[in-house]
Amino acid sequence: MTNKITGKKPGSGKAGPGRPKGSRNKVTSEAKAVIAEAAERLGGVERLVAWARADAQNEKAFWAQVYPKLLPLQVTGEGGGPVKIARVELVALTDDGDS
Repeated sequence: MTNKITGKKPGSGKAGPGRPKGSRNKVTSEAKAVIAEAAERLGGVERLVAWARADAQNEKAFWAQVYPKLLPLQVTGEGGGPVKIARVELVALTDDGDS
């Protein structure tokens, strides 16, 4: 059975090398650029700060959903080794805005 468009049998061709390791996906890069431009046109930093301060739920959304996207996906310790945890402390959560 041959492909009507290419005239080749399935599996008979070799796949290309693909995207070089470490290179960014073109669509992802373009989407990020468009979102960044939209953010600037909507007021940029000042507008984001005003939105976060307008309501406690907005600020909560900023810290819980927006800001973590800037953090590295992998955290490593000194010299690229594992993270060493020296102490874990449990604290009570309150709804008075202090936590």
